[in-house]
Amino acid sequence: MKKNQIVDLEITDLSYEAMGVAHDEGLTIFVTNALPGEIVSAKILKVKKNFAFAKIEKIKKESPDRVKIKLNQWVQTGLASLAHIKYDKQLEFKRNQVVNLLKKAHLDDVEVGETLPSPEQTGYRNKAQVPVREINGQLEIGFFRRHSHDLVPLTNFFTTDPEIDRVLVAVRDILRKYRVPVYDEINHKGEVRYLDVRRSKATGEIMVILVCLHKDFPQLLGVAAEISQIHGVSGLILNHNPKKTNVILGKKDYVVFGNDQITDKIGDLKFRISPQSFFQINSLQTPRLYDLAIKKADLKPSDVVIDAYSGIGTIGLSVAKHVKAVRGIEVVRDAIKDAKDNAKLNGIDNAKYYLGKAEEVMPRWAKQGLKTDVVFVDPPRKGLTPEFIGATVKTGPEKVVYISCNPATMVRDLQLFQEQGYEFDRIDPVDMFPQTPHVEAVTVLTKK
Repeated sequence: MKKNQIVDLEITDLSYEAMGVAHDEGLTIFVTNALPGEIVSAKILKVKKNFAFAKIEKIKKESPDRVKIKLNQWVQTGLASLAHIKYDKQLEFKRNQVVNLLKKAHLDDVEVGETLPSPEQTGYRNKAQVPVREINGQLEIGFFRRHSHDLVPLTNFFTTDPEIDRVLVAVRDILRKYRVPVYDEINHKGEVRYLDVRRSKATGEIMVILVCLHKDFPQLLGVAAEISQIHGVSGLILNHNPKKTNVILGKKDYVVFGNDQITDKIGDLKFRISPQSFFQINSLQTPRLYDLAIKKADLKPSDVVIDAYSGIGTIGLSVAKHVKAVRGIEVVRDAIKDAKDNAKLNGIDNAKYYLGKAEEVMPRWAKQGLKTDVVFVDPPRKGLTPEFIGATVKTGPEKVVYISCNPATMVRDLQLFQEQGYEFDRIDPVDMFPQTPHVEAVTVLTKK
């Protein structure tokens, strides 16, 4: 098989990245946007020893699960790589990801619930971070084509709150008007690198963040004056990112005008969100995720809970009314300040927050004789470290509630907990990111 060759393929499966899987001449071939049950004529793009990549030239037999609207720009960029699949099949795909990972780990006896659907399937994202690039002499916003740094210009981001899309386009037009130089990542010159826009579903407040190479630029006052006139915008922040890096945000934020926080809600609780705060992207699904975790934990009024990776306190403060006390641990100083402020904002006095690494703080508390009944963890995609798992086991909670944004690392971590005397019998997938392959999952480990 050679590059640019056209072949007919029968698609038999979906990869975890939602690419169609076919087999031919001893190769596994991954076909972008193809669905199981389809027969396609495909062009080979890249050939490796055991696998190849291809794109559809023509669909000869179409799956009944295909969404028949033009979604190419969102699927091509990876912004919504499941957008061509009916929503009920997306939920099945996400559940199957968890089932297949458990099979590989020889944990076939673990029950997997149906994926909890999102109340909104499009327009659900409360935040957008979009690259700014120059194309044919004009400033454009959009999203990178999958596996590249080629920008696809977009004005409708599909999964993002339409109000955020409106503001992104308005800011783009203002930057064009003032001829603000666009960042050139090859030569590390120019000015605006990204637009970062956050909107509260609860209050409608909108925060605009310009991610720039320098702390200031000549057109900033004029740009700021016009951005202040965009309906709903409550504050403009300049984020200074001087480094040659793929990391979006720099460490320093400067308030150009207005507020440096917006207030959003999870259920009945209010949360103040700063430019660098982590806040769950899907505002309407988040309370359903937390309610599921709390229900599965079967908490008692006498329980003392540790909220590891506590962030700005979203999980711990949601748990607080069900238990005696919550102790949150976080390594980011600003997040601890936000968590304490959010506890005050909601009148919660049984949740305290501490700066430090959970794997160091928890054993110290255990040595001091502080009782812990339940530990909640919601780690980043890389999952938990063996040191953290060891420290949790030494702390001796009856239960560990694991909320995961990456089932692959979750299954790995659950096996480590099993080896150290904890067991689990069910995982519940939750769809926090419709139209994408990402799946959240919740399980409760119980001490044997």
